[in-house]
Amino acid sequence: MIKPKNEQLDFLEWEFGVFFHFGIRTFYEGHKDWDMKDMPLSGFNPTKLDCNQWLKVSKDAGAKYAILVCKHHDGFANWPSKYTGYSVANTPWKNGSGDVVQEFTVACRAHGLKVGLYYSPAEFGFTKKSAAEYDDYFINQVSELLTNYGKIDYLWFDGCGSEGHTYDSNRIVKVIRGLQPEILLFNMWDPDTRWVGNESGYAHMPNELRVNALSFSVKTETKDELDNERFLPVECDIRMRRHNWFYSDADEDTIKSLDELIGIYYYTIGRGANLLLNIAPDRRGLLPDKDSIRIREFGALIREMFASPLNVGFSSKNDNVYTVEFDEPKLINHVTLREKVFGFVNKYHIKCYPYDYGEPIKVYQSDTIGRRAVCGFPSFFTKRIDVVIEEGGGDIAEFLCYFVK
Repeated sequence: MIKPKNEQLDFLEWEFGVFFHFGIRTFYEGHKDWDMKDMPLSGFNPTKLDCNQWLKVSKDAGAKYAILVCKHHDGFANWPSKYTGYSVANTPWKNGSGDVVQEFTVACRAHGLKVGLYYSPAEFGFTKKSAAEYDDYFINQVSELLTNYGKIDYLWFDGCGSEGHTYDSNRIVKVIRGLQPEILLFNMWDPDTRWVGNESGYAHMPNELRVNALSFSVKTETKDELDNERFLPVECDIRMRRHNWFYSDADEDTIKSLDELIGIYYYTIGRGANLLLNIAPDRRGLLPDKDSIRIREFGALIREMFASPLNVGFSSKNDNVYTVEFDEPKLINHVTLREKVFGFVNKYHIKCYPYDYGEPIKVYQSDTIGRRAVCGFPSFFTKRIDVVIEEGGGDIAEFLCYFVK
C-alpha cells in the first residue's frame, strides 16, 4: 500500500485556501499571460498595501492556507531578489525598500494560516539562457524564497510555459527538500499534491488519491507520466472573477455569485479535494471590497449549512453497512462522510427508510469518499439512513446527517 506523508494528510485537512495573484501585471490593464508586452517597473506602487487585510478576510472566510504569487511568467519578483533587476527593489514602492513576500509571510503567521508561495518556473525570454544558466537562476531565486522567510508550508509550481523545456529536476528538488524538508510541492517533479486539470473549480468523480500521471498545463492535454503510482491529493484552483487572475477594472461585474460558489464547494471540498480560490489585490494593494464581501458571505454560509448535525455518529455497523437511527423521524437532505484511512472506498450509496413502513429508497450514489464527501439529495423524512459500501474496503470515521435550508 502506498503510504501518504503526514504533510499530505495535513494538506487535506486544510481544505480551503486563498490564492493572491499580485505583481507588476496588477498595474497594467489588459495584459495577458505570455503576451510579452513591456510592463515598466515605474508602474508598480501599491501605496496602501496591507497583507494583514488580505489574510484577515481569508481567515474570516474560513481559509486555512494562502498562496502568494512571488514570480509570475513575466519574471517580476515580489521580493528584492539578488538575481534580477526586475523586482520590487527597483520600483517606486517604498523607494525600493519594500518586500511583498516578507509582508505576506508575516501576515499569514499572524492570522494562523499556512504559508504558500507560487513560483513560475518559466518566464518571458527564459529560453535565451542556456538550460544550465536558467537552472542556476531558478535555483538561486527559489533558494532565496526558502531561506529568508521562515518555514514555508507549500511551494506551488505552475507548469504553464514549461511545455517541452527540460529542467535539472533532480537538482532542483534536492535543493528544495534540503532547505525545507517538510515542504509540500505542487504538481511538478517530486509532487505532494496535484492539479485537477481545469481552472473552473470542478473535481472529477471518482476523485482518486493514488495516480500514476499528472495534468501539467493549460496549454497541453498531454499528461506527465510518473515512474510509479503515488498518493497525490487534488487541488482545484479557480478565480473569484470570471476572466482574470490579476486585478482588472473590467471584470468587477463577473464576481461569482454565492450560488455558483456553493456549487463549486460541492464539486471540490465535497468531493474530497482542496479548494484554492483566487482573489486579486487591487492597485492600492488591498482586496477589493466586493470580492471581500463575497468570500466572507461564502464562508459564513458554509458554516451555517453544516453547523448543526442531527446525530453524533452512526448507530451501528454491519459488515459494509453503516446505519444512523433516530428516536423520531427527521427531515434530512445532506450527509457528510469521511474515511478513517483515505482512498479505499470506490463506490457507495445512501438509502433512507420511509418513516412509517416500506423498503428503503436509494437517495444518493457515488464513488470515492476520501477526506470528505458532501452528499446532497432531495429532503427525506426518515428514522433510519444507511450508507452502503459497494466496492473497496476501509472504514468510515464520520457519518453526519443534516437538514440544510
